Amino acid sequence: MNHDRRGRLGGLDLNLLLTLDALLHERNVTRAAERLGLSQPSVSAALARLRRHFGDELLARVGNHYELTPLACRLAESTSAALTGVERVFTAVHGFDPARSDREFTLITSDYAVTMLGEALSRSLAEQAPGVQLRVEPPNATTIDQVTELLRTVDGVILPQGFVTGLPHTELFHDSWVCVVSADNPAVGDELTIEHLAELPWVSSYYRPANHTPAAQLNLLGIKPRTHIVVGSFFAVAPLVAGTDRIALMQSRLAHRLAETMHLRVLPCPFDAVPLIETMWWHPMYQHDPAHQWLRGTLAAAARLLPPVPA
Repeated sequence: MNHDRRGRLGGLDLNLLLTLDALLHERNVTRAAERLGLSQPSVSAALARLRRHFGDELLARVGNHYELTPLACRLAESTSAALTGVERVFTAVHGFDPARSDREFTLITSDYAVTMLGEALSRSLAEQAPGVQLRVEPPNATTIDQVTELLRTVDGVILPQGFVTGLPHTELFHDSWVCVVSADNPAVGDELTIEHLAELPWVSSYYRPANHTPAAQLNLLGIKPRTHIVVGSFFAVAPLVAGTDRIALMQSRLAHRLAETMHLRVLPCPFDAVPLIETMWWHPMYQHDPAHQWLRGTLAAAARLLPPVPA
């Protein structure tokens, strides 16, 4: 530990981090004490120490309840990440035996990637690592903006290339983009044209345009889609297109899987759409973690079992 860090942290009991996390989540000394299994006076004393350290009230009384101060709101964003980092440090082991491990892994990924990888991944976990827990959470509006910080608290984010740069990653599988319209859409014949893209209303998924996406390509072609619906799920795109005059971009594997049951037509894009490369990204601190290496290998093995992209 360098001298500056020793000076800042030397007088602190790192158990205060647990108390701070509980107080920021519960916003109440009594509930924080119950959460920690401690007495209320001991948590009150810890809160007093934290207030002296930060020079801030942290919990401010408003009427008959407490609210977080602006500083406490900022601390809430980093405290969980700090706890996760501490936990990973003190639970690190020299090797990793999946058959005996009870480690929990967390992945941030879309319903599309779960659909593609889920069956093979689930089977591998059941066979190789019955005690391992996997938590799968969907991306949200801040996932891309805060991906580096997010990756301190989760094991990986699975996103197409073009959204994240400068972090360790591995390509999992490729797919192509196609257009989908309702099977009974009278405006579209056997082929989709550039004019259709400009004229028809759109259903768009939650990913905003990046440098390597079809949405960005449409902008370069001078087409600004008339988006009627934005949805935070790839699966939800299909029913929002079915039975309407709307159009959407979908991944070929998913579109062909849903087309028959959702009464959709799958059509080639009338432009040379960039390929989709689903990629797992992780924080550099996990690069040599044996458990994390096992997880990455298991995901890659699941991806290799995918059938070819539909023609």
